[in-house]
Amino acid sequence: MRHSVRLMVVTAFALGVLARPADAAPAAFVHPGVTVSQGQLDFARSKVNAGAQPWKGAFDAMLASKYADLNRTPKPRAVVECGSYSNPNHGCTDEREDAIAAYTDALAWYITRDERYAKKAIQLMDAWSAVITDHTNSNAPLQTGWAGSSWPRAAEIIKHTYTGSWANSGRFATMLRNVYLPEIINGSKSNGNWELSMMEAAVGISVFLEDKSSYDKAMAKFRTRAAAYVYLDSDGELPKTVPSQNLDTRDKIVNYWQGQSTFVTGLTQETCRDLTHTGYGISSISHVAETSRIQGLDLYGTDVGERLRQALGFQARYELGTAVPGWLCGGSLKRGLGPVTEVGYNALHNRLGMGMTNTQALTERNRPAGSNNLFVAWETLTHGDNPN
Repeated sequence: MRHSVRLMVVTAFALGVLARPADAAPAAFVHPGVTVSQGQLDFARSKVNAGAQPWKGAFDAMLASKYADLNRTPKPRAVVECGSYSNPNHGCTDEREDAIAAYTDALAWYITRDERYAKKAIQLMDAWSAVITDHTNSNAPLQTGWAGSSWPRAAEIIKHTYTGSWANSGRFATMLRNVYLPEIINGSKSNGNWELSMMEAAVGISVFLEDKSSYDKAMAKFRTRAAAYVYLDSDGELPKTVPSQNLDTRDKIVNYWQGQSTFVTGLTQETCRDLTHTGYGISSISHVAETSRIQGLDLYGTDVGERLRQALGFQARYELGTAVPGWLCGGSLKRGLGPVTEVGYNALHNRLGMGMTNTQALTERNRPAGSNNLFVAWETLTHGDNPN
């Protein structure tokens, strides 16, 4: 069955057949529907309650983390100011970590049905929606993308599964619409991980707001950027580019790709910068693909899935310790990919039956995957070997 599903997906990809235009919103949004679905949550809950691994270990690690602390005090501020590498850091870490905490509490609520976690998630979301008005300084778009990726994940679970009240859910939606979305929806000309995380946040926010227009705009930008972030041999001699960046010569492209002049399948625009930033980009590609699938359009069967599969495999090979050849990044790579492989690996290998030996080895070595303290959290729990 797995191979027949894969054949159908590959055939659909080859023919360019999709259920609807690739950047079009669904007729009706599915909730909870940002990165993790109700079916995935139910699967994780059943495994944790049965004491099955790796989910029980992943859940225990999540509950033991600072993000699940029921005594956590929110630290909202009106203006979050983030310079390059969060210097200055005026609320940057606080905002990102409160958003991850809200998502962590939402997951804890769903799995335990302990209302204290739902109420803590609501407290965190309410604290920020009552105060924040803006993000400023050079890293504002990236910061907004990071925090804006976690907030709607938390909000989707609470709004659509918690049976208690969330009186200020409308104010939270207004915050996402007025403070977050304008900062990210028009994209970025910086390194590709910026725009990918920004579009991840924009897609997630659009689902929560049921905003088809912003969903369509974010998805179109995502498709363009994902194609320009991961190289495939089928792209031709040079990688694809984002037209607005005017990378119209080979020298400009090589410079933008961190000085790398040999292009091979699976290489990313930031591989030669370091694998950590590359991991941010790969993670956002997987998150948007997962959200799109929940919303009824499976991008894993398009070039997005193939780029994700190849990027995971290429980076995993070197993260696992393979010697770096001289033609790649001058023979030296900065490792540190991060906990970013579970979502793509589960979708492409487990659901579609694609071979991913290196990614599998890295994924299993890193279990249970924790948080990168920016916008990735607990993906062994939510997506590890999850058939839904």
